[in-house]
Amino acid sequence: MIVVLLGAPGAGKGTLAGALKDQLGAHHISTGDLIRAEIKAGSPIGLEIKRYVESGGLVPDEVVTKMIAETVKKTAQDKKGYMFDGFPRTSSQAADLDKVLKDYGLSIDFALYMEASLAVVLKRLTGRRVCRKCGALYHMTNMLPKKAGVCDKCGGELYQRTDDNEETIKKRMSVYNESTRPIIDFYKRQGKLKTINADLEAGEVKQALLKILNEQRH
Repeated sequence: MIVVLLGAPGAGKGTLAGALKDQLGAHHISTGDLIRAEIKAGSPIGLEIKRYVESGGLVPDEVVTKMIAETVKKTAQDKKGYMFDGFPRTSSQAADLDKVLKDYGLSIDFALYMEASLAVVLKRLTGRRVCRKCGALYHMTNMLPKKAGVCDKCGGELYQRTDDNEETIKKRMSVYNESTRPIIDFYKRQGKLKTINADLEAGEVKQALLKILNEQRH
């Protein structure tokens, strides 16, 4: 099964992918995780990405696509399938992903659009806290740590990301909605778009996705 997760920051893509990757036995390909891993490893592509990041520029489409292509190349033979999270971000990346997969006789089964309202996204992201040490996520409403300000997993300090404030989130949502519409239309034209209400609780969203997965398999 090959699935693309689409949704604004705070829609719950990472949470859903994390909950389902073991159940599906699929590779969870998060561009954010890949970028951090490549930079940490000091690989040629990691060094290339680092130059863009350190200069404050956006990593070009072709560089991100090259990174995704390398990952698919390493894992395509195990036939586990993929859950793409954070990629593609543009319709040109979506077309490039189709080409990358086609080289290995693969294609996307469906793109899942996790549609979330601004009010819910604001509530989720302004309450989010992240561990400085291991990156574990917590929430001040529904996923509190056992000890305030301390990660349950590694004892690291929890902090609020600088971009998790109301003004920045509203801007990010506006940019996302504008830039993602072409991708949604891209998959709609292919007949591969599925939409679920991401305002629901995580368990309900997961059940909605499982229903779609079961329909795809039959």
